[in-house]
Amino acid sequence: MSEMSTRPSSWADLANPTRFMALADRLVPWLTGIAMVVLAAGLYMSFTAPEDFQQGITVRIMYIHVPFAWLSMMCYTVMALSALGTLVWRHPLADVSLKAAAPIGAVFTALALITGSIWGKPMWGTWWVWDARLTSVFVLFLMYLGIIALTRALDDAARAAWAAAIITLVGFINIPIIKFSVEWWNTLHQPASVFRLDGPTIDPSLLWPLLVMAIGFTVLFFALHLIAMRTEIHRRRVIAMRRMAARRADA
Repeated sequence: MSEMSTRPSSWADLANPTRFMALADRLVPWLTGIAMVVLAAGLYMSFTAPEDFQQGITVRIMYIHVPFAWLSMMCYTVMALSALGTLVWRHPLADVSLKAAAPIGAVFTALALITGSIWGKPMWGTWWVWDARLTSVFVLFLMYLGIIALTRALDDAARAAWAAAIITLVGFINIPIIKFSVEWWNTLHQPASVFRLDGPTIDPSLLWPLLVMAIGFTVLFFALHLIAMRTEIHRRRVIAMRRMAARRADA
């Protein structure tokens, strides 16, 4: 009985913003340091990796473009899980997580589009084509902007949280479309070459720098996400304190 009775309080402790802030304060320096070290190692491996026999030195942009593209989808997945936390489990930090992740995801998606265009110019002879992969990623970017605008447009925090959660879950249908677009439609974009059932098709000399860069950017994302969540909690506390002060002044 004693063990079972402690479980609810443990879950409550994890949902407590003050305890979360203390945990974030401990994790952020470590995550930031790890991300910097891994990214530095990844950049060194990227610049010393051999050139591709077809693309030459232009293949090096892959080491930042592909992680940006992966993280644009991973960040939205984190937002979708946060949306479930808001709608299903009513977790007090779920909405904070969703709102904090949206600007980070928008930046990663924009960087994926920009670096993809730079890579596409010498490979395809054009900066942009409206094929399935590029168009679906552009739609993802617009969805990020829409969610950011929605969370800031509504004064009622509860209504904004529910509306953003619903729209995020509806928009999640775009993530598998992005993933499988190169297989479902005929596009200029190359098919998947890393996450395949039959194994990666990239040579290990090119694959390892890519994976190290992806790990570094992923750790950086979680550091940025914790920082953004911490900032959002501070912002909400300041707003609550101002409202309380205004009520006391009116009384």
